[in-house]
Amino acid sequence: MRPSARPPPGLPPRAPAGSERLGGPAAGAGRPWPGAEPPCLLPASGSGLGAARPGSSHRSCRKMACLPAAPPALRRCLGLGLFVLLCLSLGYALEKKVVKSKVGEKVGLPCCHEIPSSESLHSYRVYWQKNTTEVVLAYAEGKMISKHKQYVNRTEMDARNLTLWISPVEILDNGSYQCIVQHRRLSQNSVVVCDESVTLFVTADFSKPNITAEVLADSCESTEMVVRCSSYGGFPKPKLSGALDNESTAWNASWVSESSLRAYNVTGKLWLNVTKDISFTCSVEYNGFAESTSLLLRKTKECVVPTVPPSYNVITASSIIIITFLLAITLAARYLPRHVCSHCCKPQDSVEEGVKECMKPPVSSKVTSETSSV
Repeated sequence: MRPSARPPPGLPPRAPAGSERLGGPAAGAGRPWPGAEPPCLLPASGSGLGAARPGSSHRSCRKMACLPAAPPALRRCLGLGLFVLLCLSLGYALEKKVVKSKVGEKVGLPCCHEIPSSESLHSYRVYWQKNTTEVVLAYAEGKMISKHKQYVNRTEMDARNLTLWISPVEILDNGSYQCIVQHRRLSQNSVVVCDESVTLFVTADFSKPNITAEVLADSCESTEMVVRCSSYGGFPKPKLSGALDNESTAWNASWVSESSLRAYNVTGKLWLNVTKDISFTCSVEYNGFAESTSLLLRKTKECVVPTVPPSYNVITASSIIIITFLLAITLAARYLPRHVCSHCCKPQDSVEEGVKECMKPPVSSKVTSETSSV
C-alpha cells in the first residue's frame, strides 16, 4: 500500500480534495483553516504579499500587520485637523514676513536667525539684499564689507538678532528683502544657516482732497455744474470715490498718475444738475487708509414766479363796477343832505321862535295898564 501523505509538523491537516465542493468541514466553517486564526500575510522574499508563515510567527505577524484600522470618520477628522494646523502655520509665517511702514518712519526688518550669546558676529557672514539683486549691506567677521549708496546713513544692523533698521523710510524702499546668514565652522567652510525673505510695504499719506465747483448753466429749475476733486503725494495707487448726501455716485472721469515707485496724484470730475442744496463728499482710499472732504453745493438761482396779468373781459367788468360805485356815491352825496335837512330844520325854527317869544315883553301887563287907564 502507498503511504498517505502527512502534513508537515506545525500545520493543520489538509482538507480532503473536493471538500469545498461537497460541503466538508472547511466549507462549513467558512474559512480554509478550521479551528485556528487565519494566517497573516507578510511580504515574502521576491514574491510580494501572499506567503503565509506558520507557527510562532503568527503572533508577531498579528501584532505588526493585523491591527484593526481606524474608522473612516476618525481618519477624516485627523486629516482635517492637520490641514487646519498647516493653514494656520502658513498664515502665521506669511504674516511675519510682511512689514508695513509709512514714509518718514523708522522700520525694522527681522532676520530668520539670532546669534547665540555664546557666539559673536565674527563667526558669521550676513547679507541683506533687496529683490535678490541689490546688496543693501553685508557683514563678514564682524565688519561691514558693503553698503548700497541708496542706504548710506539710513540703515544699520543689530549685531545680535541681525534686524535691518531703515530710517527714514522712503517710497523707493518698498519691495522684498532677503536675509542670508552663513556660519564659519572650524574647517573654514561656510554653512548657510538662514535664508529667508521679508516684504516691506511702504505707504505715503495723500493730501486732503480739494473740491471745486464750476457753474456751467443756471436756470430757475436747476443749476448745471462740474465738480472736480483732486489729491496728491500718496502711495500706493489710490481709489477715488464720491457721494451725494451719503449716497455713492460714479465719476464721469477720473485718472491717476502712473508711477511704480513714486508718489501718485489723483483727480476726478463729475457733472451734476443741482435742483436743491446738496452735500458732496470726496474720499481717497489707499492701503486701508482714507482721506475725505465735504462741500455744500448750492442751487444758485431762486426765481419768483411772475403774476399772470388779468384778461380784457376782467378789466372791462372791473371798470364798469368801479364807475357804477362812484356814480352811486356821487348821487348819494348830492341828494341825501336835503332830505335830512327837511326833517331836521323844523325843530330848529321852533326853538328860535320860542326864544323870540321869550324875548318879547309880556302882553298881559300892557293890557292891564291899558285897562286900568280906561
